Amino acid sequence: MRFIGTAIVAVSLFVALGPAGASESGSYTRPNGDTAQVTMSGGKLFCKIVKGEKAGFEMCHGMSKTGDGVWQGDGMKHPSMPGLMTFNGTVTMTADGLNIKGCAVGQSMCDAEHWVKAH
Repeated sequence: MRFIGTAIVAVSLFVALGPAGASESGSYTRPNGDTAQVTMSGGKLFCKIVKGEKAGFEMCHGMSKTGDGVWQGDGMKHPSMPGLMTFNGTVTMTADGLNIKGCAVGQSMCDAEHWVKAH
């Protein structure tokens, strides 16, 4: 009986946390050293730079879950681009953080980063 209870708890945690036990919400470090905060609100994913040169800049706004650990939306921005420009974005959760990708002009002009989850 003890094994069955343990198995149920393990499966429940996997389902709740997603792939590789990852939880989307939390602090992440960008390749340039900035700290970004990823949050969930109303079932949507948001990410904002909270520490660095562009603190307060919101990079992804209201992305929708489209698969297991995958979020997409058209409200992504990049801190080095003009504020009016938005991109089609994808956030994919990984074992150690997330991959974030933004594209303009369909999929012809894209840029991507890997953010490492802060512990």
